[in-house]
This record gives sequence, C-alpha cells and structure tokens, in this order.
Amino acid sequence: MYILGLNAYHADSSAAIFRDGEMIAAIEEERFTRIKHWAGFPAQAIKFCLAEAGISISEVNYITIGRDPSAKLGNKLKYLLRNPSLFGGAVSRLRNSRQVASLKDEFRKIDPKVDYGEIRKKIKNIEHHRSHLASAFFASPFDEAAILSIDGSGDFTTTMIARGKGNKINVIDSIDFPISCGLFYTAFTQFLGFPHYGDEYKVMGLAPYGEPRYVEKVKNVLQFLPNGLYSWNDEYFVQPTKAGFSYDNNVPSVGNLYSEKFAREFGGARKAGDELTQYHKDLAASVQRVTEELIFHILQHLQKVTGLKNVCVAGGVAQNSVANGKITSATGFEKLYIPSAGHDAGISMGSALYLYNHILGMPRSAPVYSAYTGSRYSNDEIESILNSNGVKYRRLDDHQLYETVAGKLMEPGVVGWFTGRAEFGPRALGGRSILADPRNAKAKELLNLKIKRRENFRPFAPSILKEFSAEYFTRTDEVPFMEKVFPIRPEKRELIPAVTHVDGTGRLQTVDKNISPRYYALIDTFRKKTGVPILLNTSFNENEPIVNTPAEALNCFLRTQMDMLVLENCVVERNSL
Repeated sequence: MYILGLNAYHADSSAAIFRDGEMIAAIEEERFTRIKHWAGFPAQAIKFCLAEAGISISEVNYITIGRDPSAKLGNKLKYLLRNPSLFGGAVSRLRNSRQVASLKDEFRKIDPKVDYGEIRKKIKNIEHHRSHLASAFFASPFDEAAILSIDGSGDFTTTMIARGKGNKINVIDSIDFPISCGLFYTAFTQFLGFPHYGDEYKVMGLAPYGEPRYVEKVKNVLQFLPNGLYSWNDEYFVQPTKAGFSYDNNVPSVGNLYSEKFAREFGGARKAGDELTQYHKDLAASVQRVTEELIFHILQHLQKVTGLKNVCVAGGVAQNSVANGKITSATGFEKLYIPSAGHDAGISMGSALYLYNHILGMPRSAPVYSAYTGSRYSNDEIESILNSNGVKYRRLDDHQLYETVAGKLMEPGVVGWFTGRAEFGPRALGGRSILADPRNAKAKELLNLKIKRRENFRPFAPSILKEFSAEYFTRTDEVPFMEKVFPIRPEKRELIPAVTHVDGTGRLQTVDKNISPRYYALIDTFRKKTGVPILLNTSFNENEPIVNTPAEALNCFLRTQMDMLVLENCVVERNSL
C-alpha cells in the first residue's frame, strides 16, 4: 500500500511517501523552489517522492492532505458571529481553503494522463493538529504516550492534547483559534524587530543574553487555566484574522499581531535594524521563560491526566529546543520524542501516518530516528557537474576523505559537507552541513563573516558522537534531530567555545554510527586527532533554504569564503580554484 502525504497551500509545503507504513522519502518544496517556507502546492516534492518510490501517481492508494476545511466548522461560525468585522479576512482564508479543496486538479502538473476521477477518490483530508500528533506518536518508539501539538494555528485549532496507544490516538482537549502560544510568541518576535515569518528562533537565541526581569508583566498577556490549558488577554492583540495571513507568491507572512495596548505596556516596538538594547534582551528572556512555563503547565496537567511517563510533542512551538531540553525535568514525564520535522512540513508525514495507523488500523512500523529522506547524488553525477563547470577537484576514498577534512578543520578551516540523503526538517544533521572546529573561539565570527552573515547572538550547534554526550553535557538523552538544548559541563565549556552559548548551553545532535555512518566516521577521525568528539555544525546555506543539489552547494561555496567543499568523495579546495 502506497500513501502520499501532503502539506499544501500552507507554510513549509512538503510531501512524504510511505510503502506499507514505512517512509520511503520526504522533502520540503522549498528545497526545489529555493524560497524559504514556500506555501504552495508541492509539485516538485511529489515528483521526487514518486521517483524515489519508483511508482506513478496512479499507483498511489491514498493521498492525504494535512488540512480539513470542515474541522470545527461550528466553532468557526460562532467566532465570525462574535467578530463580524473579521468577515473579510475569513473570506480570504476561505478562498485559500477552496484552493485546498481543488487540490486534486493540481495533479495535472504531476501526470496529465492520470484518471482524475480515480485521483479524487483517493484524497483524504486529515485535520492539521491530528496530523501533527501522528507525526510524533506513530514515529516514536512508544506503544503508549501522551501527545501535545502546539503551534500558531491550523484548522481553527492552536493546541491539542491527546493520548496515543498502539495504532490509535484519542484527543483529550484542544484550544480554538485565535488563542495561541505560537501567535503569542510571534507577537513578541515582531515587537522585538524580527518581522519575517519563522523569525521566532531569533528570540530564542537572543534570550540568554538577557535576564527574565519582565516575567510577571509578560504573564499578564496570558491566562494559565486550572484545566492545564490557557487563554489570553484579547486587549494585547490585533485579532490574527484582522492582522492578516497572506501567501502572496507562495511566501507566508503574518500581519502585525500586537495591539496599541501591547505597545504602551512594553514600550515602543523595535524596528528591524535598530540597536538591540538590554531591555530587548531582557524582554526576550522573559518571553522565553513564560513560554517554557506555559508548555510545562500544559504537560504537567497532561501527565497527571494520563499517568504516562512518555510524551511526544509536535507543532511549530516544538521547535523551541530550549524548552524541549527541560521538559523531562519539569513535567513528570521521563521520555520525550520530537520528530525531525516537528513544524508544518511534518504535516505531510503525519497525515499519511494518521490514515495508515489510526483510520485504517494498520500496525505501526519501526520508530523513526533518521531524518535522511531527501535528495541524494552519486559520485559520478557530482563529477559530471564539477567537470562541466571546469572545477578542479580530487576524488578520495573514504579514509583519505575523513583524514583530509579533519585536517582542514584543524587548520582551522570551514568545510561545506554534502553527503548521502538530505535531511527532512529545518536542521542540517550532517547531510547538508557547514562544519568547523568547535575548539576555535573565533569560529562563530569566522562563519558569520565568511558565510552565514547573520545576527551574532545566534549560536552554532555541536554534533557529538552519541557515546560521549555524558562526558560533555550535564544531561543525556538521544537527540538525533538537534531538537533539545542541554547545559554543557562547566569544565568543558572553554574546550569547545564555538558551540557553547552565552548561558553555557548547546543545542546538540547525538550522532549514531548506525544512522549517520559517514558523519560519524568524520567526527571520530577528528576525535582521534584532537581528543574532542564534536564538530560545529550549521546548515549548508547562505540566507536561503538548505542546499539540495551539488550545483547549489557549489554555487554557495563559490560565492562565500568556505575553505573546502566536500561533495560525497569529491573535494574542492579554495586554494585550487
């Protein structure tokens, strides 16, 4: 049985394909369009998935869409009746919903010869947050777990809690739009001068530079409820529907969410490019602290209600790796699973799993610990690209490759590393990464100067061999998708300054030999030379989606100042150009 899952006409559009419950491929459309958070129909991602499965669209048994316009219809109508001035915005969103409803017509772009009557019969709409729940629980190693989906909004829901057991998910409760932890965080993100869709991670990175002096003031914006859920004070927000969600040219954007009262209470909004004062840093720290307390509030209640020790979390707020690193110590849960694509790209994967497991009642497959489901290229294909561009290179065997790259990193040098399949999700995990020596105190400035050109308060991440994590971090866990931040042991911080954030933490990735054999081998070679089982890892891009093809990697290398480019076993050095 083949199931094609889609996230379409929504931010982070994507496709995923399953054969008998096993994920064969999954990828975001932005990797092809080269537009961050692309929100249209994932035509190229679908073609990629079908090619990886070796089938045509007519051979797919089901097509799931992680969006259900009919979900909570009564609640939507009540909301509109209470807020008639928002009718115009609702019409705009309805127009987008109609695009989704006519999605089947888009398959003409995939194969104009298919029988569209048959395609229509295969399409199943799966509610947004149920898709999130499924992406986490059905991919987890747990037979039974509590589940939280929490984000900005989707299908008129912003937060959903549930209990998963075997191949079923039982929803316990939910919070209706517009009350939203995700939109709460977005409002402060905009206020702090980061206006673009997806900028919330910048506030998380800024927070450790401040002190949470305004926690009580920020808490006035929210209401923590006795039932483990929450509400908010409407006076602090512009109604999100009135503020406006747009997908002009398939690029998602959100209008200004904070109200005049908000601005009066928290001072004038910072404009993009203005100086970041200590007040801004302290406010970021306070917002991050309150967000953590809200997540823990929900999960503490969920743990008491379910009595379970395992928890799965998905949704955009699940990308808050700082909060994730504290969940098991703050909530009563002992084990936590978060998928590699916890954000909306994971909707494609989750909608397919919800249909396969929950609706069709099929048995679950092995847990998912690998995010390597994207594009891949052979050495021969890479050599053809390099030769056609007149680029000098060396093709090395694996042992020579690891020795050469480790030596370059120690010089110190910056290396673009392109190997195996691309990662599904927002994190580079050793498939499409830029690497540096974590011992180099100047590596962060070097990377920002040479390549990334991003805010200097944002940290870089440590990839560590799994078996050494307890030696370097005060807490240990499997963190395959770089989804948790843990404190680095005080005695190790001076040894790895390039990956130690200002508060002494690191957003780690534990590298497993069986999941990432080539990346593991490179780090291990570096360890044997330096005694340090860690590399600095950041995504292979320059203010664009992560590179998807060897040609894109080469172009990024040529327009930046990386010292070495590795494309599988082919090595290009700056000084040989």
